[in-house]
Amino acid sequence: MNEPTVFLVDDDAAVRDSLSLLLSLKRLRTQVFAGAEQFLATYSPEMCGCLLTDLRMPGMSGLELQIELRARGVQLPIVVLTAHGDVSTARTALKNGAVDFLEKPVDDEVLVDVLRNAIGIDAQCRAAASEQRKKLSMLERLTPREREVFDLLANGLQNRDIARQLGISPRTVEVYKARVMEKLQSRSAADLVKLSLSVSS
Repeated sequence: MNEPTVFLVDDDAAVRDSLSLLLSLKRLRTQVFAGAEQFLATYSPEMCGCLLTDLRMPGMSGLELQIELRARGVQLPIVVLTAHGDVSTARTALKNGAVDFLEKPVDDEVLVDVLRNAIGIDAQCRAAASEQRKKLSMLERLTPREREVFDLLANGLQNRDIARQLGISPRTVEVYKARVMEKLQSRSAADLVKLSLSVSS
């Protein structure tokens, strides 16, 4: 099972040990890495949870790691924990999508709350992405003609207007509409409009 994990990246072994002990006591699964490169070599997108990274490290910095993950299309929530924080760096990290920026030493409860929140964000994003994939896969089951009817229905056209536009009878439109509703598990035209908007956004 893919259990939510806090991926901890810090070049200081003492920090890694103390944080992983704290998080295990708080029942948060942790995987530790001595550097960004080691994390990148191990991580794959199906691994869920959040990333807790130091800022200044030999080799790739925490900010560079953040940029690299975004370049790879990885949406893992990132929390930056550093002893070298300043407003400019915090702003850069948050602008690049970090969910929080914390300065060492940090209060244990604050850190745990932030990490649990980040894990929750990851779970919500993965659920939304899964729902989106499901909707797209349902649309792929439509034939080209059913897709035409779906698009026109979603744009608010009535059966007679669709019939005129496609050069078919209103009765045939009804048949296609019934098939579309069944394949897309929709009960009303409003459901079709919602589906169309959700996959085009």
